[in-house]
Amino acid sequence: MGTELVHRETAAGVARITLDSPANRNALSAQLRRELIAHLDAALADDAARVIVLTHTGPVFCAGMDLKESRGAGAGDQGVLEVPRILETIWTSPKPVVARLAGPARAGGVGIVAAADIAIAADTATFAVSEVRIGVVPAVISVTVLPRLLRRAAHELFLTGEVVDAHRAREIGLLTRAVPADGLDAEVDRYVEVLRLGAPGALAGVKALLRRERPSSMSADFAEMNALSADFFAGAEGQEGIRAFAEKRPPAWAG
Repeated sequence: MGTELVHRETAAGVARITLDSPANRNALSAQLRRELIAHLDAALADDAARVIVLTHTGPVFCAGMDLKESRGAGAGDQGVLEVPRILETIWTSPKPVVARLAGPARAGGVGIVAAADIAIAADTATFAVSEVRIGVVPAVISVTVLPRLLRRAAHELFLTGEVVDAHRAREIGLLTRAVPADGLDAEVDRYVEVLRLGAPGALAGVKALLRRERPSSMSADFAEMNALSADFFAGAEGQEGIRAFAEKRPPAWAG
């Protein structure tokens, strides 16, 4: 296969997955897609990894699909058919996923940013849903991007393909934070440490809660949520957390 394009290292409860294909601006080539899926799966299976950080080398976070590979290929051979697996794995991950961007994201890269739970970018980064400008539709990434965006902003970004800066991306919901470039790593580390204070099972439960579709009946909603809350209060993590609070000590998972 040659040089690996995605790397993963796990330390102190954090799995850092790095896109390392700067020659093509970390575009989603077939090799990068395969390796990214493999590393995501491995991080999810690793009990030592409690938080996943997606980061990159080079000046660009991700330029979207590798268009050189898409040229001349039929619909059944387009790599875009694999992208849902990446986005769904990130979106449904029971472990919090933090995206760290020191540079721009375009098209499919924006889909990855949107799929992450927390997205932190240098304020010099830019973003664009640029598909219409090459005659295609941002269909796949819409599944993760649209739930993040203000509705009016979604029309603006998807229809115009214009580039927006990091502050605008934060205003419309795509980013969690836009910070000066020299403070990017410190802000990512701060979020990682805060996330590590949460109990693993509770964090997974919260992620499931955030993805859940609400019943039409409020009484049914309360009944289901009351049962869920009671289960967590009575569970091992809940009981450990209650004991730790009473004993004025950190809970076991935060050690």
